[in-house]
Amino acid sequence: MTKPSSVSRRTLLARVGAGAALMPLSSAFAASLVATPAQTEGPFYPAGFPADIDNDLVQVRGQAARAMGQVLHLQGRVIDSGGGVRSGAVVEIWQCDAQGVYDHPRQPGLARRDAAFQGYGRVLVDAEGRYSFRTLKPVVYPGRAPHIHLKVATADGRRLTSQFYVAGDPQNERDGIFRSAVRVPGQRERIELKLEPAPGLEPGALAATMDIVIA
Repeated sequence: MTKPSSVSRRTLLARVGAGAALMPLSSAFAASLVATPAQTEGPFYPAGFPADIDNDLVQVRGQAARAMGQVLHLQGRVIDSGGGVRSGAVVEIWQCDAQGVYDHPRQPGLARRDAAFQGYGRVLVDAEGRYSFRTLKPVVYPGRAPHIHLKVATADGRRLTSQFYVAGDPQNERDGIFRSAVRVPGQRERIELKLEPAPGLEPGALAATMDIVIA
């Protein structure tokens, strides 16, 4: 006859109960994503929006000239910390041109700005929360690491203002705004663009995928 197990029913139930209690907690931790850190808007958010405010900043509608600089195809999703899609969100980006000049009346040296660069773009995410922009690889200018500004407004009223940087750029660690945004583990991955060649999209272009996580 097989000897009965020495594990009592009470002990077995306690183990099962402990395991059941741990499972949701583990799942919750796995599903919790680090939010994209909020950062300053900066002094050069558009004082007035351009006539062309689509998601292609490289080619201004009605102009034959293309903006100077290396093209960057930037895409991703707007999601919440649980990975849920934030459909209906609006994403804005703005940045300086390839010479480090913003389209803003307070910008020193505005006269030399590249008029073929739109400088600002806006897009409504699709049903899957996806956004995309055709813009430029950001460049350095005095006092700042290369960066792209962004704003997100969700359908339920959440707001985020932040910035994206080029991963591995030596200026990042000397930029006070960048350093203040990466104090929590996982935040660096939310704001550093990992650029890859994108010849299949456009000769000489780069591409980066960056999800924007709204807290």
